[in-house]
Amino acid sequence: MDLIVVIAILSGLFLAIALAEPLAARLRLPVPVILVGLGMSIGAGAAWFWRTEMTDALNPVALAILSLPISSDVFIYVLLPILLFQVSLTLNLRRLMDDWVPVLSLAVIAVFVATVVIAMALMPFTTLPVLACLLLGAIVSTTDPSAVVGIFRATPAPQRLARIVEGESLLNDAAAIALFSVFLSALVMRETEPEPLTVLMQLPWVIGAGATVGWALARVAMSAMARMNPWPLAQLSVSFALPFATFLIVDQMLAASGVVAAVVAGMTVNFLSPGRLAPPALAFLREAWNLLAYWAGGMIFVLAALLVPSALGQARAHDFLLVAVVVVAAFVARAVILWGLLPLLTLARLSPKVERPYRIAILWGGLRGAVTLALALAVTENPAIPFEIKRQVGIVATGFVLFTLLVQGTTLRPLIGWLGLDRLSPLDRALSDQVVAVALQDVRETVAETVRSFDLTPAIIREEAKRFGERLNRAVEKADEAQDILDKDRVTLGLVAMAGHERDLVLYAFRDGFISDRTAERMLTDADRLIEATRTAGRGGYRAQARRALRRGRLLGLAEWAHSRFRLTAGLQSLIADRFEFLVAHQQMLRFLITFTEKRILRIHGKRVAALLADLLRWRMEEAGREMEGLRIQFPGYAEEVERRLIRRLALRQEEVEYDQLTQDGLIGPELRLSLQQRIAEERAKLATRPKLDLAVQRVDILRGFALFAALDEASLKQLSRRMKAVYAAPGDVLVRKEALPDRVWFVARGAVEAEIAGTRHLLGQGEMFGHLSVLQKRPRRATVRALSHTMLLTLQEQEFVALMAQVPDLAAAVKASAEKRGVIVDLPAPSGPKAARHLMARLR
Repeated sequence: MDLIVVIAILSGLFLAIALAEPLAARLRLPVPVILVGLGMSIGAGAAWFWRTEMTDALNPVALAILSLPISSDVFIYVLLPILLFQVSLTLNLRRLMDDWVPVLSLAVIAVFVATVVIAMALMPFTTLPVLACLLLGAIVSTTDPSAVVGIFRATPAPQRLARIVEGESLLNDAAAIALFSVFLSALVMRETEPEPLTVLMQLPWVIGAGATVGWALARVAMSAMARMNPWPLAQLSVSFALPFATFLIVDQMLAASGVVAAVVAGMTVNFLSPGRLAPPALAFLREAWNLLAYWAGGMIFVLAALLVPSALGQARAHDFLLVAVVVVAAFVARAVILWGLLPLLTLARLSPKVERPYRIAILWGGLRGAVTLALALAVTENPAIPFEIKRQVGIVATGFVLFTLLVQGTTLRPLIGWLGLDRLSPLDRALSDQVVAVALQDVRETVAETVRSFDLTPAIIREEAKRFGERLNRAVEKADEAQDILDKDRVTLGLVAMAGHERDLVLYAFRDGFISDRTAERMLTDADRLIEATRTAGRGGYRAQARRALRRGRLLGLAEWAHSRFRLTAGLQSLIADRFEFLVAHQQMLRFLITFTEKRILRIHGKRVAALLADLLRWRMEEAGREMEGLRIQFPGYAEEVERRLIRRLALRQEEVEYDQLTQDGLIGPELRLSLQQRIAEERAKLATRPKLDLAVQRVDILRGFALFAALDEASLKQLSRRMKAVYAAPGDVLVRKEALPDRVWFVARGAVEAEIAGTRHLLGQGEMFGHLSVLQKRPRRATVRALSHTMLLTLQEQEFVALMAQVPDLAAAVKASAEKRGVIVDLPAPSGPKAARHLMARLR
């Protein structure tokens, strides 16, 4: 085919794609319907020009269009990975993970149900074998995610429900294509005629291998992209190679599902990218992929539609009966899921309640499109499949796609309007009136200040001010009429807005280098869960989730236990550093949020709501402050070093902004700007290395601060620090229970504890010890000891404590004074000389 003709055809196809969106908006139809119509028109027009004798001028173009090498490989290996990867990038995965049970249930179970129901419905009306019926069922089970997702993105649907439907629509394609590949492979091996159950046994490998490889390759790609933040085009190139490489490796080398691999790879990049890529680079990446998907989606529909006339050319009357059977069976299978499985998931509290209007919209909105046509084309091109199977699969799949697009697609928008899904709720309408009134007030003030500097006619200024004032008065009156927003609802809306702004602040902080990628990932997840908890349970959900976000976590507790038990420090150091950075950044975000509440929330929701939200933020700051104080007690000096580095990062960012402005003003040249940028990058790289948290050195410093151990030399302090174990306690934690058998002595390193003996409370602070008398008397504990604040304690086992008293006279004197104060007589070991003391400390090793 001549290259010039190919370029001309491609140009025409891109023009057709460009026309589809404005035509769809004008005709109020889904874009896929317009694309299919244009594709069929181009195909029919090319056929007419080729056969007509009226003119031969366009015969070369018509023949080129009819001879286009459109194969299933173009759809499956070129266009499909782009579409799947881009849709995976648009999902809000952090909140979708909270609903993984209903999403997977709907996606996987719905595909299985649709495949089986359609196959069983076809069998009485056709002579196709069971595997062929199952293959056809899997082909027509693939929905077009853009249609279903568009319903919820264009209507004020509950956010959690919208996420579930989006995730189900994407994973539906992955599951259906995985089934298709298994059934197709089995059908090709027609000499063995495997049973359907045997075929289904291959699914765990097909799906599992694809998901594993997709996740692994995406992690490798993200590691490379994270090191390319200064080069967004390089990042885009890596991301563009990822879905194709993943698809080919899994499909060709592992004989697993490349579709599942591409979807999982896209989800992995989606999940990791906000914490690894700078916000401008991430925005550029998503915009580029949106453009690629726009072209690929348009091309796949137009090219597939070109094949429709030839696919239906061999149709018989009986084939249209099969199409009708498939249509009815597909609706029945979808209804079973919507009216059977969803209520069960709702009763089990695994899914939100789906109201009847939404079920009807989802049922009618299950459009099929280019993916179904591409899979049908893959069957018709396979030489190992009998001709009659290929003919019926191609015709039935094509007829079914045309029904969903031309019947369901054209009536979908009117159905949504009839169901009332395109109207705002009363709460959203009332809030909209208030937002408009506040926005217009800001606009009037801004415009009034701006026009003063313009040399405009005073009469015109007065007329326009009067006109705008009338509009503002109408908006204020309308807002005053809508006073039916309860304070409870205002608080919920304000908290959601505040949590959304918190998420934006995290992205800004990561962009400016204030926080690391790990901290950014955690804080983004916390912000997303904060939004969801607020939408679900209001202020109570907000408080509960805010409290959960500050918990230490099981991993940190496990690391502390491993350090105390086995002296493993690497894991604890990393987790403590993460927690320090998180708490410092968390406190800074909350301070910015108070300003946001005072400036923005106040104007929309009023003083009462703004004050309540500010109180919640101050409560969060107090909770974070207590957690930070606990870490300061455990690791003195480390938090201060983290704060110093935060200030230095802020200074570097401001310095960078100043250099950018000087470059834009022409005061410094690009060469000097590059040199300055390199110096800033070097300083920023140094700050990216966290300060060292040396737990062993810290413990020696703590022991050195005890007056009891002032007589010990440096070597003895180091030996003693190795024998002592650190215990961290939060306020209210019980350290010693009454009547418990003694096994160790406690030393208060930081904080304070309270000992309750016979109804009397005794306060013990830094440098004091407890539990020693019970150890020496070998009797059960007489007191219950609790931590009053975040406290760090050191403990020493019974035998080692007795040996230590023989070496340290000050410790023995303190024990004797404590015993005399309580009227207790204890036998103390005789003090040893320096030589004996060294032998004693050697025994402690």
